[in-house]
Amino acid sequence: MTYRAPVEDILFAMRHAAGMERGIADGLYADLAEGVAEAVLEEAAKFAEERIAPLNRIGDKETSRLVDGKVVVPAGFTEAYRDWAAGGWGSIAADPAFGGQGLPVLLNIACTEIWNSANCAFSLNPLLTMGAVEAVTAHGSDFLKNTFLAKMISGEWTGTMNLTEPQAGSDLALLTARAEPVGDGTYRIFGQKIFITYGDHEMTENIVHLFLARLPGAPPGTRGISLFLVPKYLVNADGSLGARNDLRCHALEHKLGIHASPTATMIFGDNGGAIGYLVGEENKGLNCMFTMMNNARLAVGVQGVAVAERAYQQALGYAQDRKQGRAVGAPSASPIIEHPDVKRMLLEMRAKTAAGRALCLVTAAALDRYHRLEDPEARRIAHEEASMLTPVAKAFSTDIGIEVASTGVQIHGGMGFVEETGAAQHYRDARILAIYEGTNGIQAIDLVTRKLPLSDGQRVKTMIAGYRQSAKQARTINDPGFQRVGERLETAVDALERATDFMLANLKSAPNAALAGATPYLRLFALASGGAYLAEQALASRVALSVGESDPRHTTRIRDARFFAENLATAATGLESAVLDGADAINAAFA
Repeated sequence: MTYRAPVEDILFAMRHAAGMERGIADGLYADLAEGVAEAVLEEAAKFAEERIAPLNRIGDKETSRLVDGKVVVPAGFTEAYRDWAAGGWGSIAADPAFGGQGLPVLLNIACTEIWNSANCAFSLNPLLTMGAVEAVTAHGSDFLKNTFLAKMISGEWTGTMNLTEPQAGSDLALLTARAEPVGDGTYRIFGQKIFITYGDHEMTENIVHLFLARLPGAPPGTRGISLFLVPKYLVNADGSLGARNDLRCHALEHKLGIHASPTATMIFGDNGGAIGYLVGEENKGLNCMFTMMNNARLAVGVQGVAVAERAYQQALGYAQDRKQGRAVGAPSASPIIEHPDVKRMLLEMRAKTAAGRALCLVTAAALDRYHRLEDPEARRIAHEEASMLTPVAKAFSTDIGIEVASTGVQIHGGMGFVEETGAAQHYRDARILAIYEGTNGIQAIDLVTRKLPLSDGQRVKTMIAGYRQSAKQARTINDPGFQRVGERLETAVDALERATDFMLANLKSAPNAALAGATPYLRLFALASGGAYLAEQALASRVALSVGESDPRHTTRIRDARFFAENLATAATGLESAVLDGADAINAAFA
């Protein structure tokens, strides 16, 4: 089915959940005023719909292949990528000192959704490059910045993240790749990395690998990891490309989904060592890499939203066309969208997608406040909010990406289980997202153990108070269209508050109890916060309708908020019980 970017829905969430409208008024988003955001998203939508989306099925069928030592991507990918880069799409939020546009993260995340809805496998390449740009910008030496950033920001060179090794998985303390200082400021790099997305290809003339390794005598565990920049081709003093570096793609993985994205096993140092450059300080590489990983975690969350949106659009179109069974009172076979259970599934798909979108955009807005505000205290608060929301946005949005895509298969029935309709591809593509950049269980642990204690728990309590205020507003407007939205959201927020108190009280005294409840706690957090963000958009739509706007999307947003509150947020009390009472059964198992 043809993809149509939901530009108006994205913009509305930017304005009324993420605060873009307020930010334009107070100067935070002055560069998005006068229709800039609207114009950028419209152009992104046009390129995505016309150039990237048609390659989605082609890429899934053709796959990337390793032929005579070179990675061959599916037909059309190279040309589309080069045109995408020439359009400046990789430079939106990058540093203007190196050719970036310096526009808000919020705008870049909105575009990221559009790219990934059109073609998730294609968009992984620029997604990782943007993360690499951020890491080099934050931690690279002047030499590295001046040598590599402009080409990466322009999209002429791409970037990768080389963390995982066969024996290590997510446990980076077990990394064995090594780096040896040469004495001239460079290092020789040796080791094998697996699951490297776009680890090799011919779409660009160079690839910049960010590589974790250990120096001689480094402390054990994660304290002894350093980060290195290792280019596929060395760069001469005048900026031209020199010799091929000592690294190669050994194999490509055969995967469940994202077939067009080459997932490589990379070998470094077969012939004396690949030449690399230290990024940041020795033995502080994980801190540097987390800059890229946190960027990627939010971006991967957006991928979950993106695949969910694509799956919803396809399921909606199928449900409108497919006739089967007679709806109550119908004289003959009805489009299946007339059956209440199909309506329920479609509403669930749409409401989950909208909540995930809002979570990701609100997280991006917090990052913008951290980067753009001048007041140190305001920046600290924004940083803590972004830190709190990042694992929630990543885990919830990728979980619902899988759930929504699965529901899309269900709506198609048997036709969803075969490949011809394309519904199965969305399900297959979405499945990796909950594993990327730290599995969702790791995200939950991060939320509970590292983020809840920020400011001695005050930050999360302040955020919960904000969600309660949104619920109260929805409850007190006395509008029949909202029904029990406010009441159900208040119940969810109350459950979140009690579960948060439990977590904060048990983190030190009963850590296994907190860890056992981390995943249901994260879902509870997402239901309360996501429901609040949908309520805020619904309230804004109510205002628009009250002044005579006739856009039917306003009514849809109110219905989405109602469905989410009355059908999904109702799980909050059960999740609270799992957090408070479920640990004993878990910790006693498999003993």
